[in-house]
Amino acid sequence: MSRVGKKPIPLPEKVKISYADRQLTVEGQKGKLSREIHPEVDLQIVEGQILVTPLAETRQGQALRGLTRSLVANMVIGVDTGFERVLEIIGIGYRAEVQGSTIVFNLGYSHPIQFPLPEGITARIEKNNVIKLAGIDKELLGQTAARVRKLRPPEPYKGKGVKYQEEYIQRKAGKAGTK
Repeated sequence: MSRVGKKPIPLPEKVKISYADRQLTVEGQKGKLSREIHPEVDLQIVEGQILVTPLAETRQGQALRGLTRSLVANMVIGVDTGFERVLEIIGIGYRAEVQGSTIVFNLGYSHPIQFPLPEGITARIEKNNVIKLAGIDKELLGQTAARVRKLRPPEPYKGKGVKYQEEYIQRKAGKAGTK
């Protein structure tokens, strides 16, 4: 049984929600998100909260209940407060700058890398090596952060590359000299 799916989703006062024809639309001060709800679960909007109920008490129905509850809760939080992901660039000469809706990276390659930001994601650069990505769609924000990290993943010897701020890089010892 899904314990996550049983919890009701509280609706903040500023968030407006509409649900018709399996299409959920959530609108708040930060923007508007929309998602199609899986046919095996249903939503009930009652007294300022959303309840997710499975249509069949099967294993898959319970799993989809928890998944749908998490997705809808992320939509509500996103349009109300938004999400942020912080990445760090580590390495001598490695840096980034924002040019319109594109981030230009210098990551030790022979050429700068142009990274276009998807619609709905904004970026701020602090101290040339801290990137703050923000947006209302948690899924899109996570995918964008993963694509930025993939440009130059951190290597285990010196730790150079792009990493998440909370990520810990396990360091390896280099070659040992012989005497």
